[in-house]
Amino acid sequence: MAGTNSERTLIAEGPAIILVHPQLGENIGMVARAMANFGLAELRLVNPRDGWPSEKAVSAASKADHVIEAAKVYSSLEEAVADLEFVYATTARDRYGYKEVRSPVVAADDLRVRFRAGEKTGILFGRERTGLTNEEIALADELVTFPVNPAFASLNLAQAVLLMSYEWMKSGLASVEDTPFGALPQRPAKKEELQGLFDHVEETLDARGYFRPAEKKPKLVENLRAILTRPSFTGTEIQVLRGIVSCLDRFTRESPRGATNPNRTRNRRPKVPRDLD
Repeated sequence: MAGTNSERTLIAEGPAIILVHPQLGENIGMVARAMANFGLAELRLVNPRDGWPSEKAVSAASKADHVIEAAKVYSSLEEAVADLEFVYATTARDRYGYKEVRSPVVAADDLRVRFRAGEKTGILFGRERTGLTNEEIALADELVTFPVNPAFASLNLAQAVLLMSYEWMKSGLASVEDTPFGALPQRPAKKEELQGLFDHVEETLDARGYFRPAEKKPKLVENLRAILTRPSFTGTEIQVLRGIVSCLDRFTRESPRGATNPNRTRNRRPKVPRDLD
């Protein structure tokens, strides 16, 4: 599928994502996809309503097979978190004075520090409709909540996992400006290539009477060259621009490239109708 590359190293690490009583297989699949997008791989399911495994989850996961295939099912939340050393619980409701509440950025940075120290950690996500109960939150160490519209704070399960997964991935970057890939290096254009572009464009325009009146040609050429030297062209970009100019120079709207006898109308004056006898 678009955006996947089996030749690159697959990141699969970090805290466990624990879904408590998830209802729909499709939601579990979308959670798996969100996890895979940002390098998380350990999915734990506590009593999924529609059972497990789930064909709907596999379909919605969009090739995040390594997450789906490794998912583990637990009969209770206590069992699901038993081997973990630190757990965050996500919530969209006010729970004053109950536990420390962190933002996703702070929580992700904390999880990254614990991960590097070798701790096993997890993040709890509740039911699609009702979230986590107070009893379930009691099994977590701290809470994490998202900066959402207070009058419309409910998030889709996969959206919530996506947000935390994104913050997790971001916490591992050397800089917040880092990206996993960038533009391929390009060879800067040589001056002779740039001069060739100047000459090509100037000759093409001159043949079509662009430089009028004649006494203004030097200034027009100067302006044209100033425009063309403003960007730092690469050799490939010069080739593209000259290809465009050549196409405009050679073909017409009536006889575009690929048409039969493309030069048939090139540089031909329109016929002047004769007077009828």
